[in-house]
Amino acid sequence: MAFIAQLWLPILASGVIVFIASALVWTMLPHHKSEWRGAPNEAALMAALKGAAPGLYAFPYTANEQERRSKAFMEKWAQGPAGHITIAPPGPMNMGPMMVKALIFNIIVAFFAAYIAGHVLPLPGAPYLTVFRVVGAIGFMAYAFATVPDSIWFGRPWRSWCLQAADALFYALMMAGTFGWLWPR
Repeated sequence: MAFIAQLWLPILASGVIVFIASALVWTMLPHHKSEWRGAPNEAALMAALKGAAPGLYAFPYTANEQERRSKAFMEKWAQGPAGHITIAPPGPMNMGPMMVKALIFNIIVAFFAAYIAGHVLPLPGAPYLTVFRVVGAIGFMAYAFATVPDSIWFGRPWRSWCLQAADALFYALMMAGTFGWLWPR
C-alpha cells in the first residue's frame, strides 16, 4: 500500500477528471440519445408493472431448471418477446447520490490502475509515455470490458456496447494523461 502515498494525487485527480468527462459525454454529446427507445404501449406496460419491487426481472421466466428445458417454455422463448427489465424505485430521480457513486467508482478504477501501474513501473521516475500506455490500457479494460457480458448474456445491443467503448477510450485517455502528468518524478 506504499503506492498510495506516492500516487494519491493522480488517483483522486483522474477520478474527478473522468467523472467530469463522463458527465459531459452523457449531457452534451448526442451519441447516446438514440440508444434508448420508449416501450410500445408504455401506459399498459407501466400499469402491468405497477407495484413490482425494484430489481431485475426476466421474461419469460421460471426458477425451475426442469421447466426451463420444457417444450412449452422453449416455445414461449422462441415466440417472444423475451428480455430483461430493471425496475427502479418509484419517485423522482435523485441525481445527487448517483453522482457520488459515479465519482467513487471512478476513484476506485483509478486506485486499481495505480495499484497495477505502481507495481510494473518505477516509482518514482517512469517516463510519461510509459505511464500513459500502461494506465490507459488498464483504464480502457476497466471502463469498456466490464459491460461486455451484458451484450453476451442479456441482449444489450452491441451497438450500445460500441458507444460505451468509445466513451471508455475517452475516459481511459483522460486517466492515462492525468497519471502521466502527475506521476512522481
